[in-house]
Amino acid sequence: MWPLVTRSAVRTVRCCALRAMSTYSSLLLSRPTDCVTHVELNRPEKRNAMNRAFWSEMVSCFSEIAEDPDCRVVVVSGAGKLFTAGIDLMDMASDVLQPEGDDTARISWNIRKIISKYQDTFTVIEKCPKPVIVAVHGACVGGGVDLITACDIRLCTQDAWFQVKEVDIGLAADVGTLQRLPKVIGSRSLVNELALTARKMYADEARSCGLVSRVFVDKEAMMAAALEMAAEIAARSPVAVQGTKVNLVYSRDHSVQEGLDYMAAWNMSMLQTQDVMKSAQASMEKKGPQSITFSKL
Repeated sequence: MWPLVTRSAVRTVRCCALRAMSTYSSLLLSRPTDCVTHVELNRPEKRNAMNRAFWSEMVSCFSEIAEDPDCRVVVVSGAGKLFTAGIDLMDMASDVLQPEGDDTARISWNIRKIISKYQDTFTVIEKCPKPVIVAVHGACVGGGVDLITACDIRLCTQDAWFQVKEVDIGLAADVGTLQRLPKVIGSRSLVNELALTARKMYADEARSCGLVSRVFVDKEAMMAAALEMAAEIAARSPVAVQGTKVNLVYSRDHSVQEGLDYMAAWNMSMLQTQDVMKSAQASMEKKGPQSITFSKL
């Protein structure tokens, strides 16, 4: 059972979030609590549409987070009235409609490079060893679905809706949705329906099919719960938490035996940590993980 969150606690979280970190034009980073980094899509006047800056800044941002020993968990959300309207078509059109190259082969080569660069924007989230919680309110369209399927835990508000929009603009989704969504929700038929019809999926259906794990009455309640969850995870051993994420991602794409072999190879070194003894001692003393001081990783 999650503890009750008061409005005063939410205000406290918001005040803490004012301690800004790295500066980006499309993202706002803050450290709302110890060991938790908040990444906010920050183009509310453009409905958080993904422009050129976004694609490069996401890679820089999560590459930085992956190497930051002071960060153990990430929360991603959107500023303003909705999570994201997807790709900023006006800003990005020239990359696809006016590609560089002297002939078909060179044009195609350059388009492939562009698509691969965009794919890296979300793959970097998946490769980041820190768990990523995404909190969605309002619309999550097109590239937004690519983004959230690369995250580890997905939450949303009751007014949230999701749309694999790409077929409506004449293309197949090419930066992650078609590869990750089937593994997130499990139903190939439902994935096909969403991707081929571009229909909207609302919060209740998103929860019932497993796209999100929890639904909240409004953004305030959702963000409070997301930060509480992040704090719970951050209180655990970073060796254990990051090892768990890495092995969950690996096992998703490999056989059970391959996953077991990788896990054995992983833990033959990762078990040699003080964190195991510290955690066992706290458990025997009936203390929670919050009572333990774990070294940075």
